[in-house]
Order: sequence, then C-alpha cells, then structure tokens
Amino acid sequence: MGQLETFQQFLVTQGAQIPVWSFFFNLIAAGVLSLVLSYIYVKYGRSLSNRRVFARNFVIITMTTMFIIVVVKSSLALSLGLVGALSIVRFRAAIKEPEELAYLFLAISIGLGMGADQQLITLTAFIAILAVIGITSAFNHKETNQNLYLTISSNNPERVSLQKIVEILKRYSTGCSLKRFDETRQILEASFLVDFTGFEQLNKSKAELKELDETLKVTFLDNKGVS
Repeated sequence: MGQLETFQQFLVTQGAQIPVWSFFFNLIAAGVLSLVLSYIYVKYGRSLSNRRVFARNFVIITMTTMFIIVVVKSSLALSLGLVGALSIVRFRAAIKEPEELAYLFLAISIGLGMGADQQLITLTAFIAILAVIGITSAFNHKETNQNLYLTISSNNPERVSLQKIVEILKRYSTGCSLKRFDETRQILEASFLVDFTGFEQLNKSKAELKELDETLKVTFLDNKGVS
C-alpha cells in the first residue's frame, strides 16, 4: 500500500507550470509556419482535390497538436489520461492521395516541435523540407508535359471500362497518366493527367468518350489553376 500511495501522490503533485508568454510565442510561431505550409501546399501541391479547402485545416491541426503536447508534457497524470481519452476518438478523414497525408504529418510535426519547445530544430527542419519541396517541384515541372487534369465519372460501369477510356485518351493525347481510379457497382470515376496539343484533339477525345455513355461526365481542369 505504501508504494501505491506514493505513486498516487506522485501523479497528483507531479506537474510543471507552463510559462504563458513562452506558450503564446510558440503558438503564434506554429500558426505562422502552418500558414506558410498552407501556401506551399496550394502552390506546389499536385493533389486532384481542392487544395485550398484542404490547406485550411493545417493551422487548426498544427496549433491543436502543439496545445495538446504542451499540456501533456506538464503532467504525467494528464498524459496517462490522454491515452484513455484518445482511445474513444477515431480519425476518419478521407485521405485519397499520399501527398495529403504527407502534408498532414508535416503540420502535426510542426505542432509537436513547437509544443516541445524545440523552436530552432523545428524551424530548421521546416526550411529544409520546404527547400526539398521546391527543388522537387522544379524538376517535376521540367520533366512533365501534362497540362490538364481530367476527371471522368459514369453511372454505368458496365458500359464504360478503364481500358476503353485509356485507349481513347492515348489516341488523341501526347501524354496520359492515371492518378486515381474508383469503381463500384453504381459509379466509375477516374482521374488523369493528360496533355493535348490543341483544342481539336481535346474535343475529339471528349466526343468519343461521350459515345461510350451519354451520361458520362467529363471535367477538364488546368493543373496550374486560375489566379
């Protein structure tokens, strides 16, 4: 009983006072870095989803992560309680592309670093990662010729197959790369990066795709976006 009482006493008394101004500074810094990350993701990301909407979550995720880490590290009792609290929480985000997950991890890492008072390490790692993103994006821009996002969706998967779609796109485009493919009994959806030499080839491919299914939905989007 003596050891149990000692451990309980340790849980009650063990804790550290959180410096308010230090916490406030780290919180603001985490918010600024997450805003920079949002801008980088919108500018250099290649996800087919709405990047601007997805990037809005970075600030909340980063600052919330930092807040949790600061509170948890101040008390062993809180850290043990957090394990039980999080056991009833399930994260159910629709992550469809690895790039989205990579940026989410980066946002969480910023919050972890700032919450642990590792400002210099966090800032250094953040700048290094941004440099890698910039260099990688520059090389990818030089090496790829695709200039359009193409999304095809149909409510008749029996009549429209992925093979037929790819054959038509290859016939009229100079480059075709499948990025995402979803198929159920009710719907088929495929996303591509394609390159057309002119509007004539684009219109011909669209007309031939429509012949597969009159209700086929074809969406073209410039991958550089509209300013």
